[in-house]
Amino acid sequence: MTRATDIAIGPSAGEAVGGSRRQLRPWRPGTSVMVVPVLILLGVVFVYPTSIFLLRAFTHFNPPQVAGLDNLVWFLGDETNRIILVRTFTVASMCAVLTAIVAFPYAYCMTVIGPRGRTIMLGVLLLSMFLGILLRNFAWVILLQYQGPLNDILDAIGLDRIRFLGTAPAVVMGMMHILFPFMVLPLYSVLNGIDRRLVLAAQSMGATPMRAFRQVYLPLAMPGIIAGALLVFVLALGFFITPALLGSPRQALMSQLMFLQFDLQAAFGRAGAMAIVLLIIAMVFVILSNIVQRRSRAYGDAS
Repeated sequence: MTRATDIAIGPSAGEAVGGSRRQLRPWRPGTSVMVVPVLILLGVVFVYPTSIFLLRAFTHFNPPQVAGLDNLVWFLGDETNRIILVRTFTVASMCAVLTAIVAFPYAYCMTVIGPRGRTIMLGVLLLSMFLGILLRNFAWVILLQYQGPLNDILDAIGLDRIRFLGTAPAVVMGMMHILFPFMVLPLYSVLNGIDRRLVLAAQSMGATPMRAFRQVYLPLAMPGIIAGALLVFVLALGFFITPALLGSPRQALMSQLMFLQFDLQAAFGRAGAMAIVLLIIAMVFVILSNIVQRRSRAYGDAS
């Protein structure tokens, strides 16, 4: 007599074995040959120059630095450098958080709108990426001028004009505009895969729409939010053109200080030390985001 457990377990096990067999593909030498040119290109244009640049932090010195970790000690021991590092971290964090807040409704609308509207929204998003960074930054220079359109609107509604250019908010606004697509695309890919029936089930059990969104939908969307915010944060750490055009020397970021040491003073070791510090900060946030994403995926699997 066949037991119920055998009936329940048999097909699942067979499907699992069949699925694993379908995933296993024989190794072919031609596959590795196709990857070799890509690896060589990455090694020549990225790995080699980056390694040389970082290595100079320990081999190239400007007086009074002489050897060892002197460049790192110089950077972390100078109060001005620490202020610029904190300012860079603050601006990048603000850019990541605000971009996530603005991009979430846009990505959500892309998941609920029809195919034609989704195509239009995606086209607008990609069109903004095709425009040059300099063009977009100069557009913000015009918008944020003291006699520009934004201040004209403030003046029309009875508010005082504000000097935006040369301030951190102007830099954040410009960076948000440029990095907006990098937040929307990974967020949309995650939101599009969320089963909305889970939210409806929570509401059918007595949860308000806001509570269902906060306790069901938002945790499921967290991997996309974290991935997009991390991408925006890491890119914002190295922005140069936007802070140079919309900011001021008093509001300088790490990229501007690195350019000063690298180009004007030929202090390659000091610039390399700054790059190492930014690299460590980025790696720490990547590790933390991976931990949070694993917990979010575990929550999604449990749901």
